[in-house]
Amino acid sequence: MIYLSAFSVILIASFLFAMLGLGGGMIYVPVLKWLGYSVKEVAIPLGLLLNGLNTLLALIPYSKSRLVDWKGGAAMAIAALIASPIGAYTSGYVPVRLLLIFFAAAVLAAAIRMSFFAKNPEPKEKISLKKRAIIGVLVGGFAGFVGGMLGLGGGFIIAPILMWMGYKTKEAAATTAFVVTFSSFSGYLGHMAEGHFYPLLTAMVVLAVLIGSQLGATFMSKKAKPSWVKKAYAVILFVVAIKLIIGIII
Repeated sequence: MIYLSAFSVILIASFLFAMLGLGGGMIYVPVLKWLGYSVKEVAIPLGLLLNGLNTLLALIPYSKSRLVDWKGGAAMAIAALIASPIGAYTSGYVPVRLLLIFFAAAVLAAAIRMSFFAKNPEPKEKISLKKRAIIGVLVGGFAGFVGGMLGLGGGFIIAPILMWMGYKTKEAAATTAFVVTFSSFSGYLGHMAEGHFYPLLTAMVVLAVLIGSQLGATFMSKKAKPSWVKKAYAVILFVVAIKLIIGIII
């Protein structure tokens, strides 16, 4: 029953988050925690693995639709790749309760930011490649560190910044997936030393991500309306943040 619940929730989360190029760690980690698994040893490492897998698979339909800005996102991806294991290592020295507080704050901030961006019209032009690279290194490093520490991959930071830099919603989603793939897998490797492996659980949730990511990315690139996606994403994050905050207080 626990595995079936994990499969169902993560399938839905993978579908929704793949549409924005986000791995879904904001859902994966709380779900695994609520199912009774250790935050540090299971939820965060497995959340990062699923995060990376989700975005990597989402890149297939995104790249086919030519939505990924490989050149513009390269600096951000490299910075995130380097910083994510450092964040993963740091998490070992942070108390679980404090990690959950950081996690809830990050989810709430992402929800507020996405609510703001949902009202904005689609941008018409991106800033210069040089400026994108400079901003990308700073943002990618910060997002990678925070994502590696909390098991998120950092996409909740990257996506709004890309939109601010002039990326349209679909381009931002696709390029975020590119960056988050690097930060998630490098962060996962940073957590592996202390993680515990559950073969059946891992197989079930990986299968859910395999299905959900392809459906979500394909739907986003072909049919989804950007404004609807951003609003739905914001609502989901608000619900998760509220539940996490209640759990911390109680």
